[in-house]
Amino acid sequence: MTEPPRNVVLTRLASQALRGEFLGWQCRIRQLAARELGGRPSTGMRPRVLSTDGKQMSAGTVILIVEAEPENSTQQFRFEYLKTQDPTERYQMALQILRAGYFQEPGRFSDVLTALFAGGSVLARQLLEDGRCLLEFEQFTQGYQLPCDVARLTVTHPFYQATYWHNRLFNSHQPAELEVLSFKPDWAHARSFREAHDA
Repeated sequence: MTEPPRNVVLTRLASQALRGEFLGWQCRIRQLAARELGGRPSTGMRPRVLSTDGKQMSAGTVILIVEAEPENSTQQFRFEYLKTQDPTERYQMALQILRAGYFQEPGRFSDVLTALFAGGSVLARQLLEDGRCLLEFEQFTQGYQLPCDVARLTVTHPFYQATYWHNRLFNSHQPAELEVLSFKPDWAHARSFREAHDA
């Protein structure tokens, strides 16, 4: 795909419909990944990151969707992480949570997406300098291109904590220095597309 966004502005109702469609799709592919791929991020969870003029900044960056009110699930992730020192047990517990009802209700999720980067990440620095980017998601024949505002989250922000502990369960060896960026989609200028081949 990889092309600049079209100069089309969606109505408020169309924007809301696209937002709901995207979050429902994300929940489905993430539950599928937890149940059938051992939790490994599928292509639809690793969008291409493009500059606003369509130049590729990253071929694929793992993006999370976070509940609008993530405090309870964050506490659960943190509890399960601290309960054992065994990385395999932590990983299996994370899969158990995500395979169950975690992604069953797309309406619980915020449209603000997040990503965790190692401290000193060149991509994170560039994203923050630009302040905006395009995230281009594709899996099977479905795709979405989302223009996003990019910001750094503080350590105390609920979405930072949700992202940190979610990743921590899957990877006990996260770098000591890291940062979490948020991606707020501009739904009025977002779009969906379909490919004629499987991704």
